[in-house]
Amino acid sequence: MDHFNYFDGSLCAENVPVVKIANDIGTPFYVYSSATIKRHYDVFSQAFKAIPTLICFAVKANSNLAVLNLLGSLGAGADTVSEGEIRRARAAGIAAEKIVFSGVGKSRDEIRYALGVGIAQFNVESREELDMINEEAEILGMQANIAVRVNPDVDAKTHDKISTGRKTDKFGVAWEDIIDVYEFTKTKKNLNVVGVTTHIGSQLTDIKPFKQAFERIKSLVINLRENGHDIRRLDLGGGLGIPYGRENPPSPEEYASMIVETIQDLNCQLVLEPGRLIVGNAGILVSKVIRVKDTKDRKFIVIDAAMNDLTRPSMYGSYHEIITVNQSEEDLEAVDIVGPICESSDVFGRDRQLSPVAVDDLVALRSAGAYGATMSSTYNSRPLIAEVIVKDNDYKIIRKRQSYAELLGQDIIPDWKE
Repeated sequence: MDHFNYFDGSLCAENVPVVKIANDIGTPFYVYSSATIKRHYDVFSQAFKAIPTLICFAVKANSNLAVLNLLGSLGAGADTVSEGEIRRARAAGIAAEKIVFSGVGKSRDEIRYALGVGIAQFNVESREELDMINEEAEILGMQANIAVRVNPDVDAKTHDKISTGRKTDKFGVAWEDIIDVYEFTKTKKNLNVVGVTTHIGSQLTDIKPFKQAFERIKSLVINLRENGHDIRRLDLGGGLGIPYGRENPPSPEEYASMIVETIQDLNCQLVLEPGRLIVGNAGILVSKVIRVKDTKDRKFIVIDAAMNDLTRPSMYGSYHEIITVNQSEEDLEAVDIVGPICESSDVFGRDRQLSPVAVDDLVALRSAGAYGATMSSTYNSRPLIAEVIVKDNDYKIIRKRQSYAELLGQDIIPDWKE
């Protein structure tokens, strides 16, 4: 269930007509439903009420401060992968002690910053990273809470570019090396080992790879405790998928039941890092038809959103349902929905069944709340687009559309002296 529905033939975000927002601020823009975000978070958190759980929203999915602030008010922490994301989470009101820092390439400066603000834990990806964190913690005269990320060599059966748990992926410590790496931590006096972490990929629609990975992690925790490691926190990452089209992923309740059944007798605090699951279907991308180009072989609907605004289709071949903002009784027709960028990959959908549209009509790309705005760019010198959030019958702009002056003002023409 989401909060984007037709009323009197016009698509609404909660109780706000999408066409009203378009008339007010222009297109294209992202619009998020606060009610959907809250509902998804509540459903997920309630599924884990049987076990102590810290839900750390994956900031990379949607890093707008208003979205993070809303989630923080609901009790969420933050899963971050850069200093910038840590700063965003804190600026949105999320306490440092509810922030985890993941990522395979943390820099020394980022580590120093994270230590300085007192984050909950580092999810460490290598022996070399352990060395660097220990050195920085020693300089600051403190201990760093760490959990080592395990690569369990489990194929998540998801898209190749978002699979992270195979031994050929860049993430985590290899299964055969993990015991040695934890033993290595005993030689580092400024490291405080608090847990184990893993994450096997994103947009998983089958529960079996999760269970396979988590059973391996359970056996590891038992082994580590036998070797004297006080493992009290288990970070199982995120990755549960959402329905973009015909996918039928497990429900949060099914996912929670499997996790609780697998690990509850370990008596660990659980840390989970959902992102897409919370915000993916809480957002749409609204765009205007620029041109209808009818050729002998195909009919192209050219819209004013482009691959720089929503990268997923061009990068991953991802599917987003595309609908008209105004309902129509006319017969559907097969069309290609494309953007204006000078790239053949600037395509949102081929052979889609859509009601006939004309110039200036509005369309919406559904399930765009995750990895939409956060992955956007200014390619082709296109300004970043606006973001809007709705609540009941009101809406607020939460990121202004970038002006051309702001876009060009970031560049500097050097004044070379002779």
